[in-house]
Amino acid sequence: MKAQIGVIGLAVMGENIALNIERNGFPIAVYNRSYDKTEKFMETRAQGKQVTPARTLEELVASLESPRRILLMVQAGKPVDAVIDSLKPLLDKGDIIIDGGNSHYPDTERRAVELEKEGLRFFGMGVSGGEEGALWGPSLMPGGDKQTYTLLEPVLRKIAAKADGEDCVTYVGARSAGHFVKMVHNGIEYGDMQLIAEAYDMLRYGLQLSSQEIAEIFTAWNQTELQSYLIEITSHIVNFQDDQSDASGLLLDKILDSAGQKGTGKWTTVAALQIGIPIPTMTAAVDARLLSAQLKTRAAIPNQTALTSALSASEKKERVAAIQAALYASKICSYAQGFHLIQEASHEQQYDIQLDETARIWKAGCIIRAGFLDKIRSAYAKQPDLPHLFLDPSFARDLDERAPAWRNVVQWAAQSRIPMPATSVSLAYYDSLRRERLPANLIQAQRDFFGAHTYQRTDRDGIFHTQWPSLLQK
Repeated sequence: MKAQIGVIGLAVMGENIALNIERNGFPIAVYNRSYDKTEKFMETRAQGKQVTPARTLEELVASLESPRRILLMVQAGKPVDAVIDSLKPLLDKGDIIIDGGNSHYPDTERRAVELEKEGLRFFGMGVSGGEEGALWGPSLMPGGDKQTYTLLEPVLRKIAAKADGEDCVTYVGARSAGHFVKMVHNGIEYGDMQLIAEAYDMLRYGLQLSSQEIAEIFTAWNQTELQSYLIEITSHIVNFQDDQSDASGLLLDKILDSAGQKGTGKWTTVAALQIGIPIPTMTAAVDARLLSAQLKTRAAIPNQTALTSALSASEKKERVAAIQAALYASKICSYAQGFHLIQEASHEQQYDIQLDETARIWKAGCIIRAGFLDKIRSAYAKQPDLPHLFLDPSFARDLDERAPAWRNVVQWAAQSRIPMPATSVSLAYYDSLRRERLPANLIQAQRDFFGAHTYQRTDRDGIFHTQWPSLLQK
């Protein structure tokens, strides 16, 4: 009996998704560039399971039923191209290659076009959920030819996470749509994590709360509109004791404050700039990670400590509630920016992405799963062409109610010398979209003055230019 799915790449994510596929009733074949890793997998986690090991790609291809379905779980970039180039001579027309890594969507676009010319079908599939998600049910974002999706759907539906009785997978859209949506998912994740970190910073250093108090606050928040995977894990992290040292204390205090990144946040910002959609919350989160990595510069500049003031228990409680409101409002901004970007990219690239479905498949399995995704799904289900989430009455009301507390938190942070870049810029984004007029008219006048870039007027149609220097001399 031939295997139904081939998996290439047996790092942790590859192993886990391979076991997920096999556990759900689909015999698999596996290949890794280093056969030692394949042997170890077969002797341990794959022992006794319907898994066929392959020493070579030729063996892998020969072990698969037709049309062959091969899932790549290798490092994004040149390694993906290298595997594809090695596979192409071995495959028949109609065989399917699925890239399950975090590939940059322009690469996926290129690969899809190149492989189509050779009669091969290519899918770029976003996979979110980390190690546990890959094993027990990730959120899956496949993009490619819709007809081909029918050949992948039975497997993908089985292995995907479940939320409210639904599988967290859908046909995302044409060509590179799957990897574009996964990229934006990660951009939202950047924003979400930074916003939570800023709220934590205010609680600990602004209000001088203990780690136990902060843990209890995050636990309580996870029972409110803030309910999400990231809030849940934060409630455990903030009071977690150091497990790698004999000395007592918080593990968090021993972790170097330099945040890493793998590029998807930066890609999201670049894509937004190219398309012309503002995503300031996500961009601020990328900048914050870059700032955190400037360890030598930060060490050389004289430190300043947070300024705190004596507060009563009731005043602290009031401020905790305000921080909660600011966090929720800012999180709405991060998600709203992400969905706005996906919407515009879908129009520009003709992806035909269904935004309500995108919200649905993020309900479980993925890192940004959150309770209020139900509201986002509902908003786009009611109005698929909704230009922006701020125009949904429910979200508009949520933001309006929390705006006063949001402003107070940003003010307190500034007065306390505690940076809240993502929270602050989210408020500026909200205020900018609600202003009848912005100072961009001055910028247009400046551009016309020094560069004759012209401008439009509010009182009549047309393009205008003023001879500024000559008129000023009169």
